[in-house]
Amino acid sequence: MDDAVRAYLAGIAPEHRALFDRVHGIVLGTCPEATVGLSYGMPVYRLGGRRLFVGTWRHGVSIYGWGTGGDGGFLARHPKLKHGKGTIRLRPADADAVTDDELRDLVRAALDD
Repeated sequence: MDDAVRAYLAGIAPEHRALFDRVHGIVLGTCPEATVGLSYGMPVYRLGGRRLFVGTWRHGVSIYGWGTGGDGGFLARHPKLKHGKGTIRLRPADADAVTDDELRDLVRAALDD
């Protein structure tokens, strides 16, 4: 992990740190060969030609970047978390209703070739 990513992680608001760490851990646990960099001012996980962005914002964590149909069914199960095209907004209060397995399915669909 480079210094830019470390700086981003150090700047995460305390109220969003646990949720970000959960998502970050699931991404790396599901796809340990993924690399982590910074793009568009947020962490991006890359595997092959695929990428998944995970960033914090004022209300929680946003997940971006999967291709059409590449969400592993996540949005079908959690349509209220969709925000715009290709964005999941996950607030800490919403995260309780999302299982780690659902997040793993999303990561696999987004990053696995």
